[in-house]
Amino acid sequence: MLMNEQEKLDKQHYRIFGLSWAGWVFDFYDLVLFTFLVSQLQTSLNFSAEMLSVCLGISLFATGLGGIIFGALGDKYGRKTVLQWTIIVYSIGTLLCAFSWSFYSLVIFRFITGLGVGGEWATGQIYINETFPDHLRARFGAFMQSGAPVGVILASIVGGMVSPVIGWRLTFLVSIIPAITVIIIRRYLNESDVWLENKDQYVNKSIFQEFKQLITKEHRKIFIISLILCIFGMSAYWYTYSWLPTYLAKERGLAAIGSTFGIVLIQCGDFIGYTSFGFVAEKLGRRPAFTIYSFIMAFGIAMITLCWNQIVAVPDLIFVFMFLTGFGTGYFGGFGALFSELFPTKIRNTGVGTVFNLARGAQFVTPVIITLVATYFDLSYGIAIAAIFALLVGIWIWVFPETKGTAINELD
Repeated sequence: MLMNEQEKLDKQHYRIFGLSWAGWVFDFYDLVLFTFLVSQLQTSLNFSAEMLSVCLGISLFATGLGGIIFGALGDKYGRKTVLQWTIIVYSIGTLLCAFSWSFYSLVIFRFITGLGVGGEWATGQIYINETFPDHLRARFGAFMQSGAPVGVILASIVGGMVSPVIGWRLTFLVSIIPAITVIIIRRYLNESDVWLENKDQYVNKSIFQEFKQLITKEHRKIFIISLILCIFGMSAYWYTYSWLPTYLAKERGLAAIGSTFGIVLIQCGDFIGYTSFGFVAEKLGRRPAFTIYSFIMAFGIAMITLCWNQIVAVPDLIFVFMFLTGFGTGYFGGFGALFSELFPTKIRNTGVGTVFNLARGAQFVTPVIITLVATYFDLSYGIAIAAIFALLVGIWIWVFPETKGTAINELD
């Protein structure tokens, strides 16, 4: 009996989930920490805002490349093995950032970090979705996604409160310790038995053949519509979060503590949104859940950007809408289950990794566009673009078939 055919979850299920979740926490922490160190990097290394936007953009581009590469490797060498490789890569990248001496050295080190960050999500999601029963797949896939807001909260605390005391170099250096712990613990995990059942029959000798299958007639439509959905979703996220700490602190005048509190509150909304999304998706279906959550996100974004002056008279309302913005982001909790149910085992890791990370890699232009918009208007207009993309997520999801209850096994 496969693990996803068991009626009850056992210790191995919870171990796979717990460690995949922890890997995503530190993965996202390493990616987002950079945005909280912008001011220190500007002062210490004399970087301009445009240079740092390019650096962040290149990091996002690297996540796309890393996701594609490690996605294919995950189909060839297994979920567990490649998951460990991704964590090692982004840990090394973070460590090297502590020794940056110029703009180009920082770009290279952030590129390395991005490669590992990009590969971790898809592999972890596939690992969970192949080993958990069908009726719990959406729930635990969404639970894993909740590691992202935890990582951002950790980054906001370390970047906003600890780094001013210890400095940005030591912040990067210390931040690899949790990831190293995860690498060690993962040694005790079992490989996905769905992958083991399929590897001799389906896994190609060349990873290039994996990519080629994505554009065959059989899989082309699902690949394209999934990529478009992810681009909309990623754009909504990164247009919101890439410059949000700077927006709250510099344009809206929130003190460091207030800005950090706002970010933490949004991430609390994220966490609740992610963890609740799975229940909604299991009850109502994948498509209604995506629409509900993405529309809530669009509403929250519009209120904290375009309508800030109207709600600022009641300060508590600002934090309510920050929370709603985060809560609506919960639709990200559905990508793992949805895409795992759409792509067959032979190219599941390749398909999910390529779709998710091509979309994230495309966001390398996002920080630059927001900076340009802010030059002529202000950051609120740049960030408000996210609301449009959030609405598009809720609309585009209806071109997909409903995948609720889809079985994943060795015969797909």
